[in-house]
Amino acid sequence: MDTHMVIIVAVLVAMVVALLTERVSTVVAMGAAVMVLLVTGVVDQSEALAGFSSPAPFVIGALYVLAAAASVTGAISGVVERGLGARGGRRTGLARFLTSTTMASAVVPNTPLVALAAPRVVAWCRARGVPASRYLMPLSFASILGGVLTVIGTSTNLIVSDFLVAAGQAPLGLFEITPIGIIIAGVGVAIVVVLAPAVLADRKPVADQLRQSARQFTVAMRVIPDGPTVGKTIEGAGLRHLVGVFVAGVERNGELLTAGADTVLHGNDTLYCVGDVTRVLDLQSLGGLESAEAQHLTEPGSVAGATLFEAVVAEGSVLANATLADSGFRTRYGAAVVAVHRAGSELRGKLGVITLRPGDVLLILADPGFVMRGQRTGDFSLVTATDQPPPVARPQGWLVLVVAVTMLGATVAGLVSLLVASLVAAGVVMAARVVTLAEARRAVDLNVVLTLALSIGIGNAVASSGLAAAMGDWILNTAGGWGDRAVLAAVVVAGLVLTELVSNAGAVAVLFPVVATISISSGLELRTLAVALLITASCSFLSPIGYQTNLMVFGMGGYRFTDFARLGAPLTLWVACATVVFLPMVMPLV
Repeated sequence: MDTHMVIIVAVLVAMVVALLTERVSTVVAMGAAVMVLLVTGVVDQSEALAGFSSPAPFVIGALYVLAAAASVTGAISGVVERGLGARGGRRTGLARFLTSTTMASAVVPNTPLVALAAPRVVAWCRARGVPASRYLMPLSFASILGGVLTVIGTSTNLIVSDFLVAAGQAPLGLFEITPIGIIIAGVGVAIVVVLAPAVLADRKPVADQLRQSARQFTVAMRVIPDGPTVGKTIEGAGLRHLVGVFVAGVERNGELLTAGADTVLHGNDTLYCVGDVTRVLDLQSLGGLESAEAQHLTEPGSVAGATLFEAVVAEGSVLANATLADSGFRTRYGAAVVAVHRAGSELRGKLGVITLRPGDVLLILADPGFVMRGQRTGDFSLVTATDQPPPVARPQGWLVLVVAVTMLGATVAGLVSLLVASLVAAGVVMAARVVTLAEARRAVDLNVVLTLALSIGIGNAVASSGLAAAMGDWILNTAGGWGDRAVLAAVVVAGLVLTELVSNAGAVAVLFPVVATISISSGLELRTLAVALLITASCSFLSPIGYQTNLMVFGMGGYRFTDFARLGAPLTLWVACATVVFLPMVMPLV
């Protein structure tokens, strides 16, 4: 094993460990890996940065803009209403809902689709007294299954297509993977419909748990006019560094103000304090404060000008692996966290010292502008008001539909490339002001775009270092004696395992050069092996950290880690068997 191969193995191991321990986000881990490989000379500058000139990141960015247009116009909001709202038994409604979700995910990236649908699912469940845990995980799984129906269904498909182009082949056609995708997605949805009601536990809705916590631990205190705290800042009045309690907001003349350290207190201000109830009540002993008339708020969100929001911490957020205090949450967002929920349980104690993780659900007290501030930063994968109806749909839904159909038709007819068609589609919806430039900018998930670009650099390193050749030879020596399908099965297992350890883009980056080596050495069709890798890298069902949509619903549904394995294991087994058995029937293996 030469020096370059040793370096790439060490870098990949370090990257996997970093991701498994959740110390850093995927984009940070992959970015650091590419930097080390560039500095050590494993890849040159052109190889390391090749992904930034690749079409895939630009295509997925344009599709995110188109998804945002569909969201604001309500063009795909019927996925929930027509599915869950239909009459019929539990499984009948679930089947309708998952079928429509799967079809929508074939043309809309699954991450924004789940971000749009999940709050509506929670609201629908709350109105009927049904645990959202029955539907949120199936929503995520259906969106993943829909992603293998077309080449634009998920970012993984696009990156595989780009790798094929780099290997001297034509890019994947828009519907080239549809025949095998229909088989996998169709039976996969049926498995979810049959098993989900039986294996998914009824978890208490997170929003209800968080609001109950807020009712119990939020107390209103009034600043006594002419008292000793009038004219002092929150810091100067000794309210900034209380043990186990903090001032979440200040209401003045019917308006909610950010409770910053330098906020000056006025007579008759109402302070909303959150924390250990015994310590909150001790505030009455401080000079200049008295209990407000309604000591315990009926609902913290009923404060004039204030709203309760649920926000899911995103994987690449500055909040991930940091405390609220370290991140300067109140100053950064002009809001206050009143409760934190993680993996089926509420985290208690002093909130400011809790180290947050991706997937944590925060209950936040803020003014209505928090949605825009939260989305603009990209620190949350989902932000929704707990008790507000969805915004009124804009009237240009027909235009979005026409643009999407035209984009697909032009691509299939070969008139323009997918890159050109998607960029033109995004440009049209912005030019028509279906979405503003600011909304389009917020819609694009830069973590996904950067992960795609960086994954190509890692793939180049795996190929150029000789690691791909070594791994390919090992797979052929191990499975080749059992026949071509055994080699295909080895690729499938490798993809399924690696995508649970790292991101789907990371799995493709590591394994595509290996698949290319296997193709050259064995004579097996590279395109078919690549599609097998595409399917297995996309279909991550065993854990909440394997796929972004799983992480989004993890906290919202109040799930535990093991909940995903109970429903995900049969799905994973189906995907593996279906790929090995049916893929060679619809695409040539030799």
